[in-house]
Amino acid sequence: MALAQPGPDAPVPAPPPPTGPGRGSLATTACMETLQIGYLHAVAAAAGCTLAQPFPDNGVDWHVSHSAPGHTADDEVTIKVQLKSTYQLGPRRLPARPGAPPVTFPFTLDNDHLAKLARTPVAVHRILVVMLVPRARDDWLHAGHDALELRHCCYWTNLAGHPVTGRSRTTVRIPATRVFDDRALCEIMTRVGAGGRP
Repeated sequence: MALAQPGPDAPVPAPPPPTGPGRGSLATTACMETLQIGYLHAVAAAAGCTLAQPFPDNGVDWHVSHSAPGHTADDEVTIKVQLKSTYQLGPRRLPARPGAPPVTFPFTLDNDHLAKLARTPVAVHRILVVMLVPRARDDWLHAGHDALELRHCCYWTNLAGHPVTGRSRTTVRIPATRVFDDRALCEIMTRVGAGGRP
């Protein structure tokens, strides 16, 4: 069957309305912040950590604490966590070749914020956790009977000692090997609990 083609002066049709229930009008950046907080809460719960939110916020979003009998520095150790999120595409597949350089992705921070995260030495260690999210909110999560899938992922890095190089903002590289999950958080806390760095 042949379909008639619109002429050059024909109006462009409007895109079809979204299917399913309409989403709220809250700004996407605010929704991204809520999504990453939910991710942090899930990771902390699985790792057996407690969370505290400083008030007022002084440049660090969350304090995460972990108690374990193996800690030698203290019976409970705490790290500070700064959350960020971005629409940018996720990292490419990790290289399969041994000795290949690690895959990273860029993230840009205001210099004042970087200086706070890069300060060394510190009494309480700090990490940056960056969440990569899809552009479309329809793709952020999927609920099923077996799982709640949250897309895409959070990655962490310790920026202690990182130089400030930009005029007002500096781009840092986030290792794609450092997936932020409950096991990673427990390993971070074990190192800090032994008196080391994250």
